[in-house]
Amino acid sequence: MFKRFIATGVTSIWLWAGVGGSVTQAGALQHDKLILQKSSLADADRSQRMQSMLAAAVRHELLTLPYYDVFDWLEAEILSDGRVVLRGEVVRLTTSDDAENRVRRIESVSGVVNEIKVLSLSPRDGELRIALYRAIYDWNSPLFRYAMRAMPPIHIIVENGRVTLKGAVATQLESQLASNAASHVSGIFEVRNELRID
Repeated sequence: MFKRFIATGVTSIWLWAGVGGSVTQAGALQHDKLILQKSSLADADRSQRMQSMLAAAVRHELLTLPYYDVFDWLEAEILSDGRVVLRGEVVRLTTSDDAENRVRRIESVSGVVNEIKVLSLSPRDGELRIALYRAIYDWNSPLFRYAMRAMPPIHIIVENGRVTLKGAVATQLESQLASNAASHVSGIFEVRNELRID
């Protein structure tokens, strides 16, 4: 006697009731295999959602640090075991410590590896930071619209007279404008443009 069973996601499985025990087992094994495949897909989807939620929580914690500003740059990498690796450059030591403490308090984080570099507090670099900010976000520049944001997207990292521009702008032209404005500030040895185009 044949019986027909329909499972969700499975078209149909025919089982031989009675004499054909091997057919019954084969059908059951295929059904279990399909359930396992669905289960693993659901687990992968759930894991991916959890990773994106964790990334959003880490991003929120880093962006809302009280002393994080346009002269700092922070990045986070979330490892598969739940650890978070923090990288970047900051002007104040407290920004690095606060970033580590805030990320450590997130529920899903199993550990934090702090690789944030604290930049030197030389007076010359401080003067260059201000001059670069004024040059890039000048009121008659097309980049001035970015200066009106709570956190301008072009970050200016200065270390020993060497400048790195990080962040994101809308067009390649804006990236070139920022790089050109930075290179015209006197006292700078090198300008590296690492701006992304969004």
